[in-house]
Amino acid sequence: MIKIGILGDIGAGKSYVAQNFGYPVFNADYEVAKLYQQNKNVFKNLKIKLPKYIHSFPIEKIEISNAILDNKNNLNKIIKIVHTEIRKKMNLFLKKNKNSKIVILDIPLLLENKINKKEDILVYVQSSKSNILKRLKKRKNFNNKLMKKFKAMQLPISFKKKKSDFIIKNDFTKKSVNDGIKNILKEIT
Repeated sequence: MIKIGILGDIGAGKSYVAQNFGYPVFNADYEVAKLYQQNKNVFKNLKIKLPKYIHSFPIEKIEISNAILDNKNNLNKIIKIVHTEIRKKMNLFLKKNKNSKIVILDIPLLLENKINKKEDILVYVQSSKSNILKRLKKRKNFNNKLMKKFKAMQLPISFKKKKSDFIIKNDFTKKSVNDGIKNILKEIT
């Protein structure tokens, strides 16, 4: 099984690129959102660590945001609880898709959390800053302060780009993404 890890800046279109490969995708952001909605243990653990912020189940995204904005240590508390569960989900995903020729890992902190293996293929999604900002501002709960806190946890973009085996230029047209994907699949399969 070939594992392809998708890297890039926040809002660069990593999930869009991941979905267009046409292979099973593990989307960590989607899985985190599901945890907040469905996992009572995550709720209980977060409520114990952050009683001032986490009040009711399912967990509201605004409660998580407020906790992070209030104190940067809260982000680490959340990560410790959530990432353990996400790793379990990812391992289940890999087991379930073990016969798939290729799987896509859409995990924002892939390198930071040392989730990738040496033999995994890394694809960097490159997008212009203006396109990224335009997209981010369209998001329902866009919060610039929150975004800066998330960016501060991430490795520099230049490092991620250097680590990558391939770069897909995403100008937010289907053609640019699909051409990039086609070239990568041609080279690795």
